[in-house]
Amino acid sequence: MKLEGVLPFARTLLRSFCTSGDLVIDATCGNGNDTLFLSKLVGEDGRVFAFDIQEQAIENSKLRLTQNQAADNVTFYHASHHEMMEQLPEFVHGNVSGAIFNLGYLPGSDKSITTKGSSTIDAIKQLLHILKPEGIIILVIYHGHEEGKREKELVLDFVKNIDQKKAHVLQYDFINQKNDPPFVVAIERRG
Repeated sequence: MKLEGVLPFARTLLRSFCTSGDLVIDATCGNGNDTLFLSKLVGEDGRVFAFDIQEQAIENSKLRLTQNQAADNVTFYHASHHEMMEQLPEFVHGNVSGAIFNLGYLPGSDKSITTKGSSTIDAIKQLLHILKPEGIIILVIYHGHEEGKREKELVLDFVKNIDQKKAHVLQYDFINQKNDPPFVVAIERRG
């Protein structure tokens, strides 16, 4: 298949918007895959701010960074992504190039602990204020479980109603696959 899957597509978007020296956010650090990718993308002169509500996710992410000799450019927050504005230092506000979310639950852990539509929407609203012009928010939406279905509906309803003068919103998904495949929503803050 030559079409990009949703995760490679999300990373293609991040490469288009973020570069060495940038400030970026991993809103759901999970097992550290995106945290590592972002760390390498922004390099030693950049900074990654990684959030997760589960201590296990933060530990998994730190281990992944160590195993891959990543730069010391990640700050972790054991907090929900909807607490970004109060957690992030003031200099970050208005200077974030990109942010990524992998919604759902932490793979390999308690599936009852999931992201929620209301907190994800709060985080998106905050990011629209702290992104720099032409910055991007990427949501990888996993909706193959009950809470994921609820979150998907709430988030899609919200992003479809973002004023087009403030942001461009794209949805990228495979429409002929079974079993609720994940998909990408990308939100570009207009300049």
